[in-house]
Amino acid sequence: MKAPRYTHFDVFNGDADGLCALQQLRLAQPKESVLVTGRKGDHDLLQRVAARPGDTVTVLDLPVEANRQALQELLGIGVSVECFDHHPASGSEHPLLRLRLDPSPRLCTSLLVDRHLSGQYRAWAVVGAFGDNRPVVAEEMARCIGLDQKKTRLLKMLGECLNYNAYGGSEADLGVPPAVLHQCMAPFHDPLQFMMQGDVFLRIAQRLAGDLALAMDVRPMLQTERLTAVLLPDAAWARRVIGIYANYLARLNPGRICAVLVPNGRGGLTVSLRAARQCGALAGRLARRHGGDGRATVAGISDLPVEQVARLLREML
Repeated sequence: MKAPRYTHFDVFNGDADGLCALQQLRLAQPKESVLVTGRKGDHDLLQRVAARPGDTVTVLDLPVEANRQALQELLGIGVSVECFDHHPASGSEHPLLRLRLDPSPRLCTSLLVDRHLSGQYRAWAVVGAFGDNRPVVAEEMARCIGLDQKKTRLLKMLGECLNYNAYGGSEADLGVPPAVLHQCMAPFHDPLQFMMQGDVFLRIAQRLAGDLALAMDVRPMLQTERLTAVLLPDAAWARRVIGIYANYLARLNPGRICAVLVPNGRGGLTVSLRAARQCGALAGRLARRHGGDGRATVAGISDLPVEQVARLLREML
């Protein structure tokens, strides 16, 4: 009798961290798989996995808490699941579940996979760390593998472009769907070769430059010694650039709290927050207070009601 054919699913955040985590893992452990992904902010992706008993699932850079019900359902029907992630989560135990979690502030999922693989494809981990806004650890790792300043800057640019590409109100806003982007990246052991040999990176970089130029033309809605807040228009380019523009403002205004707000098409606002450590490192705390999530210095809110905008700005002052 013919043995049953089982399916493997790779479920991953479509941003730089998720893409670079998957890139490392599949270079080291090639595997035919069904890709399940989405734009940045699509965290509850496990419910889209149409698995059967005996199938296997790898989950990368997605919070366990946002997927807990779907996770329990998959485990309950006999699906094996392995998770790599840096978001905090309460404990889960099951014979079919392997959790590789570490919420340490210096880590991201690409770095967890790098640790798991003993640095086998570390250049891609550097790209993921830059994209996930961890420049200090990314630069340390780049030096460890002998990259000069020029190559390090190029990997930073790639990380920022991959991350930017995942932002949008829907997948239609994105320049390249994350599943397609992964397939374009997949053959390349060296991220610098990916940048030079394909046109995908160039297309993303050109669109990013255009979107960033539009954002820079928008005057802040509020600017004080402590806070810079910018309201971008209801447009696809604004939804794409919100995260990287928040990073740009934070670099331009060290010591300030920076907030970029964009209408989300659902009657509310998406907010990207950046807070320097000397400001109390309160980005994540502010975001969670308003239904969002994030780290101490980098956080976001996907659906802030309009009537709560004034309150959020007051809390930042």
